Amino acid sequence: MITLGLDLGTSGVKALLLDGDATLATATAPLSVQRPQPGWSEQDPEDWWRATERCLDELAATHPRALAAVRGIGLSGQMHGATLLDAGHAVLRPCILWNDARSGAQCAELEAPTLNLRRLTGNPAMAGFTAPKLLWVREHEPEVFSRIARVLLPKAWLRWKLSGEFVEDMSDASGTLWLDVAERRWSPLLLAACGLSEAQMPRLVEGTEPTGQLRAEWVQRWGFDQAPVMAGGAGDNAAGAVGVGAVHAGDAFVSLGTSGVLWATTAGFAPAASHGVHAFCHALPGLWHQMGVQLSAAASLAWWARTTGVNEARLLDELDHADPGPAPCWFLPYLNGDRTPHNDSAVRGGFLQLSADTERTDMTQAVLEGVAFAFRDARDALATAGTELHEADLLGGGARSARWSQVLADVLGLPLHQIEGGEHGCALGAARLARAAAGGGSTFDKPRRLRSFEPGRERAALYDEAHGRWQALYGMARQVATPLQTIPSAMPA
Repeated sequence: MITLGLDLGTSGVKALLLDGDATLATATAPLSVQRPQPGWSEQDPEDWWRATERCLDELAATHPRALAAVRGIGLSGQMHGATLLDAGHAVLRPCILWNDARSGAQCAELEAPTLNLRRLTGNPAMAGFTAPKLLWVREHEPEVFSRIARVLLPKAWLRWKLSGEFVEDMSDASGTLWLDVAERRWSPLLLAACGLSEAQMPRLVEGTEPTGQLRAEWVQRWGFDQAPVMAGGAGDNAAGAVGVGAVHAGDAFVSLGTSGVLWATTAGFAPAASHGVHAFCHALPGLWHQMGVQLSAAASLAWWARTTGVNEARLLDELDHADPGPAPCWFLPYLNGDRTPHNDSAVRGGFLQLSADTERTDMTQAVLEGVAFAFRDARDALATAGTELHEADLLGGGARSARWSQVLADVLGLPLHQIEGGEHGCALGAARLARAAAGGGSTFDKPRRLRSFEPGRERAALYDEAHGRWQALYGMARQVATPLQTIPSAMPA
């Protein structure tokens, strides 16, 4: 059975054709992020649709027979984004993204003891989540708020464009702060706290459930033999988990994408909100997971490449001739704030301990290590929740770097495994969920391991000591952090 996975990411849309467990073809289309004010991060949903069209147009041109034979479509998407629609289904304002920090002040409202937020959702209120974004809109854009008929996450909006259905899966809904995560249902109490109701929310499903079919106009446009079934799909990290076969309690992976995620699958709801650990539903029935999250993982290297004017591949190639770490300088990867363990939307990153002898390779190495140290913080936060990791798979574009993968293994003290298709993990997982929804079976095997990175004893000891000193830098950065200004946006035309 051939299925199609669509991954709506922050930096682009990816489409993947899957036949069984063999990838037939992929197509990608880039996206950009608008930052109208410091700490803000937005995208126009129409850009998502145009990127999706480009991907499907490419597959229709290069693999028409395979695309025509698709029987199921699964969606993966960037989480937490607030996509607001009016009664006529028009988008009211640009989507406020997961890495937008403007709503930090609104989080205190959601932490009111009467709401039992952490007990119901398993998570602290963080500016990146959807609920505080709606409180910000209610306060600063009341005319927009008064017209809201639907609140959708990014992939739910894309699903509506494709199928006409307002549906969301449990894993993505977990990142709104409106889901009772243990019971896998919307919480009327938490919705009401934001001035919303269930009528404005999409219908909830599991990731393997069928949710309708592709609209007839798109069936005709792209030449499908019949209308493919639309699967519930998953938030990006849960889709990645399905893609790498992290579907049993104890399975773990490290995602080195725009953001960074340390994932552990759990058999039950296991919150540890006081340490910034996310406890969400998995995309599969009867499963949950924990995550430690950093907001700027591979994004840190991308920022460094833009700043230096040297592309990422060359920066990494230069390290082939440089001494291994630890670097002689430090980097804090808090370019968009931090989630785990600090839950701090205002803190910012930077370099420290630079000297007249510091070279570009030193600073590149420090970027890799700073991201790895933040993953170490996440590993320690999961340990406080009783989750001990023994090994993990690697996925995301950053995981293609052997140098970075080895640094991560040394810093985390864990064997890490590069896997086949790891760079396609989210789209692959979406296609696998589509196969289950279309009746093709729900077995999610682990991909073939291509290479393993064992922590080196001497390097791990050096990094263990270095991490202890690096942790002290957060307190310094916090002291000089500038509170984000809450400035209303211009009203949309």
